[in-house]
Amino acid sequence: MTPVHFSFSSAFILGLMGLTFHRTHLLSALLCQEGTMLSLFIAQALWALQFESTGFSTAPMLLQAFSACEASAGLALLVATARTHGTDRLQNLNLLQC
Repeated sequence: MTPVHFSFSSAFILGLMGLTFHRTHLLSALLCQEGTMLSLFIAQALWALQFESTGFSTAPMLLQAFSACEASAGLALLVATARTHGTDRLQNLNLLQC
């Protein structure tokens, strides 16, 4: 495994571990999720450059588009929960309560 591949796979693993273990605030969960998406994007872009194929070059752009949509939906949820509950702590959110 090259050092470049190792760094991006370790960034992905660190993002997943942060998402798993540090779930106190919604903003920190969204940042960890964006970190994993960024490492996936860079890994797919390097993979497309390594194979020098035009068929693989659309996958990173599609992933980046989905990541932007996911980020905007996450920020909208963050604003909505901050307005209704007054905080972004995940312990205060009860999904069974209307």
